[in-house]
Amino acid sequence: MNDSIALNPNKIVKVLGKPAAEFTKQDLIRYIEQNGIRMLNFRYVAGDGRLKKLNFVINSKAHLDRVLSMGERVDGSSLFPFVQAESSDLYVVPRYRTAFVNPFTEVPTIDVICSFFNNQGDPLESAPEYILRKAQRELKARTGLVMEALGELEYYLFSEIDRIYPITEQKGYHESHPFSKWGLVRREAMQVISEMGGNIKYGHAEVGNIIHGDLEMVQHEIEFLPTPIEEAADQLVMAKWAIREVAYKHDLEVSFAPKIIVGQAGSGLHVHTRFMKDGVNAMADDRGLTDTAKKVIAGYLMSSESLTAFGNTVPTSFLRLVPHQEAPTSICWGDRNRSVLVRVPLGWLGVGDKMLRHANPQEPADTMSPIENNQTVELRSPDGSANVHLLLAGMAVAARYGLEHPEALKVAEQLYVKADASKVASLKQLPASCFESAECLRRERARYEDGGVFPPGLIDSLIKNLQAFNDLNMSEKMFGNADSLKDLVNRHLHCG
Repeated sequence: MNDSIALNPNKIVKVLGKPAAEFTKQDLIRYIEQNGIRMLNFRYVAGDGRLKKLNFVINSKAHLDRVLSMGERVDGSSLFPFVQAESSDLYVVPRYRTAFVNPFTEVPTIDVICSFFNNQGDPLESAPEYILRKAQRELKARTGLVMEALGELEYYLFSEIDRIYPITEQKGYHESHPFSKWGLVRREAMQVISEMGGNIKYGHAEVGNIIHGDLEMVQHEIEFLPTPIEEAADQLVMAKWAIREVAYKHDLEVSFAPKIIVGQAGSGLHVHTRFMKDGVNAMADDRGLTDTAKKVIAGYLMSSESLTAFGNTVPTSFLRLVPHQEAPTSICWGDRNRSVLVRVPLGWLGVGDKMLRHANPQEPADTMSPIENNQTVELRSPDGSANVHLLLAGMAVAARYGLEHPEALKVAEQLYVKADASKVASLKQLPASCFESAECLRRERARYEDGGVFPPGLIDSLIKNLQAFNDLNMSEKMFGNADSLKDLVNRHLHCG
């Protein structure tokens, strides 16, 4: 059996003996019949970016075949704010490759992620997952590149204070038990996400340790492996659902909100990307970063203000984007510099096997796997309020904009910094409110609508929703008003 199947945590993959990408309808029917599966759940991402669910009891093989073949009707006007009630009937149809055994139900159940279709049987132009597919398709058609991404999913777990081995505020990074709390919840969530098809790189405790009243709030992170952006978005949305379910099982509250307590580290959703050409990473070569990578970086920087409309969607997003709080504010980039908006992390370039040899001198010379080009670039502004599918679609558009812009390399050269970015006065700043973010999207909407990627009606809806927060100059208005800040944080505690 192929190692990728033998070691795969997805139960359906193991039983069928084939990768999920090859699942067929008959594969799923056979698995359901042979493994006593009694229910089927459809899952899909609505306009708010959150995962929805539709339950089916499996009555017969014919019923199961019909549901898997034809999908089901849903009320689109309740799922998407820009779908009119008089034409709101939509179809949801399963994508077989996303099937997994639900790890939380007592009754044996299979879940599968769906796509939306209109009454003509065509993909719903404004569905987040289809917008993302259009963005990838347009990028590849015009540049020959395929975009891959991974997310760093940060979150806080809330519990009563454990006074044995107390936590130290703002000192949680990579700490281990008993000095960090609830690592078992993180590990359980990682296992569950993997069984659902998520490609996890690792998990760890994060910087944020907060003591507030009778509560301690401990920050964790789960980071994924790079995968095509369509899959990357699905697994991030599924991961948020899984983490909430595991936390609830342990009587814990979890929040992905960008800010929990003012003055303490917030939670981000840093996104690493790389661009593949014929299966080869085009971001770096023997000389370092390629022009392709620099053009992508320039595209992100030139679009960074409007990208906040997809990646920073609540007022508390802009309480996180302040200096010295583990978040960027200035529009610039740099190498291994965590104060910049776009960071170029270490990518194992030029190191060969010398680290392995130094750490393990007893290792035989012929056992080293080939060194893969792992270079990515990291956008550090997004947070847990992001509509993940729209964010990655927006980033694909921004990357294409940079790849096609005649001045992209010049922009990249001008916006490169080595110092603390917050101390470089000449740099342009990110928006400071949802209202400003909306204005940035309005100004740059043409690049997102180019190629038919983002429908104009969706852009109108996003602008309207962001402006409705009426949060212009919010930080100044709320300065020193602890009660108002607390109320604002609580209102957006469970965003995304």
